[in-house]
Amino acid sequence: MLKPAAPTIRLEQGLPPLSVYIHVPWCVRKCPYCDFNSHAMTGELPEEQYLQALEQDLVMTLPQIWGRPIHTVFIGGGTPSLLSAQAMERIMMMLRNLLNIAPDTEVTLEANPGTVEAQRFKDYASVGINRISLGVQSFDDEALRRLGRIHDSEQAKKAIAMAQAAVTRVNIDLMYALPAQSLEQCRVDIYTALGFGTEHLSLYNLMLEPNTVFAKYPPADLPDDDLAALMQDILIEETAQQGFEQYEVSAYAKPGARTKHNLNYWEFGDYIGIGPGAHGKISMHNQIMRTAKVRNPDSWMQKVQQGQGEHIAETRLLRPEDLPFEFMLNALRLKNGVPTHYFTERTGVDLSLMTGQIQEAVDKGLLDDDPRFLKATELGWRYLNDLHAIFLAD
Repeated sequence: MLKPAAPTIRLEQGLPPLSVYIHVPWCVRKCPYCDFNSHAMTGELPEEQYLQALEQDLVMTLPQIWGRPIHTVFIGGGTPSLLSAQAMERIMMMLRNLLNIAPDTEVTLEANPGTVEAQRFKDYASVGINRISLGVQSFDDEALRRLGRIHDSEQAKKAIAMAQAAVTRVNIDLMYALPAQSLEQCRVDIYTALGFGTEHLSLYNLMLEPNTVFAKYPPADLPDDDLAALMQDILIEETAQQGFEQYEVSAYAKPGARTKHNLNYWEFGDYIGIGPGAHGKISMHNQIMRTAKVRNPDSWMQKVQQGQGEHIAETRLLRPEDLPFEFMLNALRLKNGVPTHYFTERTGVDLSLMTGQIQEAVDKGLLDDDPRFLKATELGWRYLNDLHAIFLAD
C-alpha cells in the first residue's frame, strides 16, 4: 500500500502581509521582570555605529523581501525613545529609501516615560512616527519602585499628555498582579489610564519570566492566582464600560483602533527583524523561514559590518508538520480567531493536516465548531495553553 505523500508548503494565493520590526537594545536600567533583549547603558549611546549597522542589516535582508509592500513598522526595545530625533529621522529615511512604504503606514515607537520630552515626541512625529506605545506599567509610585522603573506617576502622566499632543494614536502599557497590589490599587490604575481617553490599552499580568531577576528572587507578596483573576475581571469590566473590546489576550481597543502591527503577528503575517536580537518570519512560495539576529549589541554591530552574514544567529525552515502549532499559537490569541481559510493561505499547507487536532479541540469544548473560523471558545480562551498543546506536532 502506498504511503500518502508527505505534506509540502505551497503558497499559491500570494504571500502574507509584511511588517518591519526594528530593535533598539539599550535602556537606562534593566527592569527585574524584563526578559526582552535589553541592555543597561554603560556610557554614551553609540548612535552612529548603531545606525550604520542597522542600515547594513536591512540591506542584507532585502534580497529575501525585494519589492514586497510594507504593511507596518514597529520600533521597539529596549527604549527607542533614548534615540535622538536626528537618529529617528535617519531611520525613517532609510526605510523610505530602501523599502516600499506607503505614506499612511502605521509606524509605532515604544517609549518609556522617564526618557521623553515634549519636543522630542513632536520631532519623532514630524519624521513619520504616527503611533506611540508608552510603557507606563502603573500609576502607583511604590509599585513603580518595586518594578525597577525609572519614572514616577507624574512623569507617566506628563509623558501621556506629550504623546497625545504629538500623535493621534497612543497606547498605554499597564501591568497588574504586581507585588502587594490590592484590587483597589488595580482599579485606580485602570481608572487613571482610561481617564486620558486613549483608544488602545495593553494590560499584562506580571509573569516571572525565566532568566530575570524576579525569577531568581521572586517577590514574596505577589497576588495569588485567584486575586490576579479578579484583577483581570476588573480590567475587562472597566474597559468594556468605556467602549473597549478585549480583542486579544492582552490588548484592548476602541472600534477602529486595533494595532495593525501586532494583528499581523497574530494573523500569521510576515515580518523582518532588524537590529540585535530581532526575530523575523519570512515566507516564500515554497518555504517559511524564521530568523534571529545576534543578541549582544556590540557583537551584532561588529558582525554586521563584516558583511558575511555572521550577525544572523539562527535561520530555521519550518516543517509542514510544525505549521498547525505555529499558526494556532498566534491566531487563537485573538478573541474572535481568524477565518479558516487563513490557515492554507498563510501556511501553504492544506487544512486537512490538522483535521484530527481540530476535532479533538472541538470535542473538548476548547475550539468553536463553526467551520468558517478558527476560534477558541470561552473555555478554550481560559485554558489557552491546553488548547495550543493539542496542535503540537507528534
